Amino acid sequence: MTAAPGRTAARVRRRARVTGIVQGVGFRPFVAGLAAQHGLGGLVGNDTSGVFLEVEGAPDDVAAFLLDVSRRAPALAVVESVESEPVPVRGDTSFVIAASTTGTGHDALVAPDTATCDECLREMDDPSDRRFGYPFVNCTACGPRFTIVTGVPYDRPSTTMAPFPMCADCAREYADPHDRRYHAQPVCCPACGPTLRLVHARDDGTVESEDVVAAAAELLLGGAVLAVKGIGGYHLAVVADDETAVSSLRSRKHREDRPFALMAADVEAVDRLAVVDDAATAALVDRRRPIVLLPRRDDAPVAPSVAPGNRYLGVMLPYTGLHHLLLRAVGRPLVLTSGNVSDEPIAHDDTDARERLAPIADAFVVHDRAIHTRVDDSVVRVTGGSVVPVRRSRGFAPAPLPLPWAAPRHVLACGAELKNVFAVAKDRRAFLSHHVGDLTNLETLTAFTAGVDHLQHLFDVRPEMVAHDLHPDYLSTRYALDLDGVETLGVQHHHAHVASCLADNGETGPVVGVALDGLGYGTDGTLWGGEVLVADLVDFERAGHLEPVPQPGGDAATREPWRMAASFLRSAFGPDLPSGLAVAARNADRWDAVLSVAASAEHAPLTSSAGRLFDAVSALLGVRDTVTYEGQAAVELEQRVDLVALSVAGGYEAAVDDGVLRSTDLVRAVVRDVLAGVDPGVVAARFHAGLAAGVVSLAAQVAADRGLSTVALSGGVFQNVVLTAAVADGLTARGLRVLTHSRVPPNDGGIAYGQVAVAVARDRAGR
Repeated sequence: MTAAPGRTAARVRRRARVTGIVQGVGFRPFVAGLAAQHGLGGLVGNDTSGVFLEVEGAPDDVAAFLLDVSRRAPALAVVESVESEPVPVRGDTSFVIAASTTGTGHDALVAPDTATCDECLREMDDPSDRRFGYPFVNCTACGPRFTIVTGVPYDRPSTTMAPFPMCADCAREYADPHDRRYHAQPVCCPACGPTLRLVHARDDGTVESEDVVAAAAELLLGGAVLAVKGIGGYHLAVVADDETAVSSLRSRKHREDRPFALMAADVEAVDRLAVVDDAATAALVDRRRPIVLLPRRDDAPVAPSVAPGNRYLGVMLPYTGLHHLLLRAVGRPLVLTSGNVSDEPIAHDDTDARERLAPIADAFVVHDRAIHTRVDDSVVRVTGGSVVPVRRSRGFAPAPLPLPWAAPRHVLACGAELKNVFAVAKDRRAFLSHHVGDLTNLETLTAFTAGVDHLQHLFDVRPEMVAHDLHPDYLSTRYALDLDGVETLGVQHHHAHVASCLADNGETGPVVGVALDGLGYGTDGTLWGGEVLVADLVDFERAGHLEPVPQPGGDAATREPWRMAASFLRSAFGPDLPSGLAVAARNADRWDAVLSVAASAEHAPLTSSAGRLFDAVSALLGVRDTVTYEGQAAVELEQRVDLVALSVAGGYEAAVDDGVLRSTDLVRAVVRDVLAGVDPGVVAARFHAGLAAGVVSLAAQVAADRGLSTVALSGGVFQNVVLTAAVADGLTARGLRVLTHSRVPPNDGGIAYGQVAVAVARDRAGR
């Protein structure tokens, strides 16, 4: 029963500390409203550790209130703990939101950015509402958070909304306990908030228009390329079914083949583009609004250049008011791809964007709210009813991930070179960064270092231990080794993959870890990539691997898969290579030279890479001789799989000898079928099934030898849903428990999480 204020029964007062994601999510207004429902007095406020509160009233009501704080928290909140202690009664009968306080430590968590909620959209669509048509509408349940925050506690002065004083109407909403914008820090309206402008790229002139969205839509429908400033950076937009505009964007952006992301107005519009089941629908409408990879429909109304040769489309729903308005005005899906030149970080600073995107965009849709942290869109894939992250960024970062043990010291994990994500950790939390990109140039390295500084500042992390990859030439490794006053820890790449899968599942091992990817520096000085480890979070042993073959020309072979075809043929057949292979004819001018290089230990390092095996088979089937982005040959080979043949045809056989899976057996079988004229889709299916069977056999053998019952699957090759399903099903049929990823990507975007987990485990063990 709820007590009324001023009740004469015995009163108690408790001081409580609430930790978790409780700032920027409407938590203080929620607590104030909850206290009113229970008839309690007291106060609530933000500080650098989270939320503090004091509550006073009848003992039963106070106890019920403290339970409801976690049970009924706002949708965006993540309450980790509510710890309370008794304090002297003060006689408070009213409940207030107190001024935020600062302290010496920062333990408060920062919420990710969240898609515009339905209530805000209703206001934006209501002609009688003062926010009608206003693209920056937001409330305590939605809008920008991580991308605008500059410090903690999360209050307006610590965001990029600080330059926008609230008008009287917004201030009234902000101060009204019954309003959903009660203490909403980014609250604004057309009278006091950010404004849109349309700017020509060529003459730097602002387009005079009363309706910027309508003018922008007219340009898009006329075939223009627009740079659109969003929450985490700039996008480049064209109408998705306009081949001239899409191919022009591809040419200007220097992006030859990698698919473009699409944005469609709603699930019904997505369903016209791709096959959407219940799991895909849930992923699309999730408040984080990731790009979802979906099987494209044969009659999808998109230009051929959107995703050339690709059976999948990456589609997302609008997550800002501006997106909704623009899609409605255009009336068709849009290409919405990162605002950058290929291999550079996404542009987020206005001046930088104007300089870098002017050669690409015909006009800019800009606004005057600064973006403090650049954040790319997240990408997920739906398989077997489960969602697997491919890129964990906007909407997810910087929400913490748990660690199995409290970190004895603060940790920085620098991640890998490709798909870089770094992480900082303290106590039992790991904070993974947004997607940084491939650390292959100065611009991305600058974005990496700025991101490290910002995350360390936000979460008050002062690293004493820095984990890094073993590869000496990675920029992330060099960054770690150049730091002063810290202990550095090299973590082998594939151990980090397996550790990330363990941490992702809340486990510590030991397990059999299968790590399949493109490249990782091995402890023996060779290039690993097809590994079966016996591992826990502290250490690992290499118990098996794919057969090593030379990688002729080193990195050149990752760009030219036909080189790996030549190398695998040499390893499989010796000097008597089979004749009549089209891959040799297509590359005849350099074929013999590459075969000679493959025989040179100096210019052809050995590799056990599963990624390079996929490259070789892709080239043998005529799918891809050269690539324009990492993993392209493997992606396109997976998409060539004849799913009917996969279900009825047997896979190629590959021997497992002394812990080595003989991948040359698979190559000989592929060559036999290619020369016999077997359909490439059938060959691709048999190859996938054969490799999966070989991996299952090797992993099961190691598990039996070591008395283990759990297998963890990680590495970028396990983004391949055909292979992953076959391996997981095969292991399960052998009575083994299978761990896969659900919170971090299996690719190198999850490496930093594994590095953190290993660093904490070793530190705790005194290693």
